[in-house]
Amino acid sequence: MSAFALAASISPGPVNLVCLSSGTRYPLHRGLIFVTGATLGFIILFVTIGLGLYSVLTVVPGFNTLLRWMGVAFLLYLSIQLWLDNGQLTDEEHHKPPGFMAGAIMQWLNPKAWLASASGIGAYTSGHNVYEILVFAALYLPFCWLSLSCWVYAGAYLRRYIHRPGLLVSLNRLLALLLAASSVFFLVK
Repeated sequence: MSAFALAASISPGPVNLVCLSSGTRYPLHRGLIFVTGATLGFIILFVTIGLGLYSVLTVVPGFNTLLRWMGVAFLLYLSIQLWLDNGQLTDEEHHKPPGFMAGAIMQWLNPKAWLASASGIGAYTSGHNVYEILVFAALYLPFCWLSLSCWVYAGAYLRRYIHRPGLLVSLNRLLALLLAASSVFFLVK
């Protein structure tokens, strides 16, 4: 369970890319607020899927498709915002960083989070034992928070070397393309 939680949490995905971008753009504590929201949002999603939403998804296949399209639309919206960013490192009052609620909501619209939850629960629990699901969620929590934090810290490290707005624009556009590509990947899955 721990190895799965680490691999699923630290591997690149939409939330990880937003963490990296947040680290390059905003003070470290602002990125960690997003990380906390994303972690708790994921854990709530994980437990919810473990407690029965997975059954609903198998009974109502159109619901799964709707969630997938909503997630892709949200990821594309974030991609556009990253692409349009001007690269100016200004005070945080002029540009609002993604916060706690953005992190929590993003996980619910993140196809990678849904896939990680459903596959982890299917592979490592009986699917009917609440205790197993809660233990898995408790193991997942620190791995998720620490993994996402690593991406914010990586962004903060990169920020020390980004002194020209053009360089940040290039990085943001690369991240925007990766985020858009990840959303397209979830459409074909």
